[in-house]
Amino acid sequence: MKPKSADKTESFYIAVILYESSSNAPDYQPLYQECFVLLKASSLEKAQEKAISYAKKEQVSYKNEDGETITWSLKQVIDVNSVLDDDFDSTSDGVDLYARHFRNYEAYHSFEPFLSEEEL
Repeated sequence: MKPKSADKTESFYIAVILYESSSNAPDYQPLYQECFVLLKASSLEKAQEKAISYAKKEQVSYKNEDGETITWSLKQVIDVNSVLDDDFDSTSDGVDLYARHFRNYEAYHSFEPFLSEEEL
């Protein structure tokens, strides 16, 4: 990992953003979307502001094929933090951007569709 240069005015941040869908359709069950967004900002506070602004601009409503209105709304900005390694020009095959730690695997398993084999 290369050290960040002292004259660099902006750094990369990751925002974890949670959206929720709603609809005017009877018996509609909300769907949630977790997004990881890469931002560039001069400070953590500016990155947090950018994350909120970005998330609000991504809210949308549209009609599906059945004519029902589907709305995606910002539920919460979960986290904004510096990327773990901003050496994107590295010759390696991977760059760590974000990590979370947790203790309750069962809780994680219960909502992660790739682990629980839940159909979306």
